[in-house]
Amino acid sequence: MSMKWSALHDAAAVVCTLAGLQPEPRKPEVRNFPAIMRDTGGWRCELAKQGVDDLAAIMEPGLAALLAVSARGQSPAAAATALWHEFLVARAGLLTLIPPLGIKRRP
Repeated sequence: MSMKWSALHDAAAVVCTLAGLQPEPRKPEVRNFPAIMRDTGGWRCELAKQGVDDLAAIMEPGLAALLAVSARGQSPAAAATALWHEFLVARAGLLTLIPPLGIKRRP
C-alpha cells in the first residue's frame, strides 16, 4: 500500500500543477499513513487498502484525461481543481481510519 499511496501523492502533485496550485507539503500523518495502517491491522487496515485502491481508480483516469486536455493546448485548470478537491476529500476520509491515541494497535 505504501508505494501506491506515494504514487497517488505524486499524481496529486501533478494535478495541483495543472490546476495552477502549489502542491502541499506532506504532513506526518499523511506520509506515515501506510505504516500506521499496517501497524494497526484489522478492519482499519483492510478498509484503508480498499480506500487507497478506490482513490487510485479515480486518480489514474482523471490524471490521464487532464494530461490529454493539456496536450491539446487547452487549459485543464477547472477540471484539475475539481479532481484535486475530490482527492482531498477522499484522502481526509482515509485519514479518519487512523486510530485515536490510546487505542491499542496490533503487536
